[in-house]
Amino acid sequence: MKSPGVNTAIRFVILLGLISLFSDMTYEAARGINGPFLKILGASGATVGLVAGLGELIGYGLRFVSGYIADRTKKYWVILITGYALNLFSVPLLALAGYWQIAVLLMMTERIGKAIRTPSRDALLSFGTQQTGRGWGYGLHEAMDQIGATAGPLLMSAVLFIQHQNYRIAYAVLVIPAIIAVTLLLYCRRLYPEPEKLEVKTTAVAAKGFSRRYWIYVVALLFIALGYADFPLIAYHFKSTALLSDTAIPLFYAAAMGADAITALVLGRLYDKIGIKTLLAAVLISLMFAPLVFMGNMNLALAGMVLWGVGMGAQESVMKAEIAEIIPPERRGTAFGTFHTAFGLFWFAGSAMMGYLYDLSVISLVLFSVSAQVVAAGVISYIVINKSRLT
Repeated sequence: MKSPGVNTAIRFVILLGLISLFSDMTYEAARGINGPFLKILGASGATVGLVAGLGELIGYGLRFVSGYIADRTKKYWVILITGYALNLFSVPLLALAGYWQIAVLLMMTERIGKAIRTPSRDALLSFGTQQTGRGWGYGLHEAMDQIGATAGPLLMSAVLFIQHQNYRIAYAVLVIPAIIAVTLLLYCRRLYPEPEKLEVKTTAVAAKGFSRRYWIYVVALLFIALGYADFPLIAYHFKSTALLSDTAIPLFYAAAMGADAITALVLGRLYDKIGIKTLLAAVLISLMFAPLVFMGNMNLALAGMVLWGVGMGAQESVMKAEIAEIIPPERRGTAFGTFHTAFGLFWFAGSAMMGYLYDLSVISLVLFSVSAQVVAAGVISYIVINKSRLT
């Protein structure tokens, strides 16, 4: 039978999961239609590409600052509420945008809001996952997150179909999940004003900087980011080679998201038993997504998308669980912010490189992707072998 403390921690993790579910439903729905909406407003294709890339770059770059401020001030809830408000309410305001410049400003605001709140959210989640199990807690959160990420685009598809491609109504509808998410957030804040008390304190030696293990671990994660192809490039390949129809491409993405959700739960539970070896296994399994997706037929491409989803599930559960495990509570905001910033920069660089390589040779893209994942696996293996010596 679980102790009252464990039950309280589980409820906290589930509440944060519900907040993420409805927030993902809001902004992932918008991200699926932002491109066509900008085209309707008169933006060029180059503008759309720049907005997407710059939004991600800014969104990741600000996370270090946000995480550092969260640790210094301990105002996790204030930062979280501010970030969610910007992140979510900028989305339905797009219904009022009459010029593409205004729409771009709102889209950037959405990314900035996510950057502000993510390190604090991950830090708060870490307080609850100690008693539930790091892996299981982050895995459950990611699974709920992906339910929202899948439901949002499906909602947009239905609204656009019923309303005859009226994008303004589609954006306006998203005020509903946004309000639900913020209401749940305020309710969670009321129930758990000091969530750090959910974590059982342990005696630890304070350190001015992060441990060697943390920095070596971050290096491994950077190579994962460097070699992980983003879905827009995969979808571009499917479209340009006529491997899939326009209606089948979202279905393959949905299959990947389903694999992501299931993997997060399974790997999360496994992490609580065998630790970082779980991430090593996930990297070795998912590194084959590139040759299957970019060089295979339709069936192999589907298998590749499932493996791609496995890797994504590991990135959002086991990766974060390990950081929460090796970093003391008072420094986790900075640790998560540093990780997110570096990961985003390398993801951006890797995406640009693979886009360039795709135009030259698909084989070179595949070799680049697989090689980066192999290096990541090698670094993680080093951590596993030298775990007791890395401090």
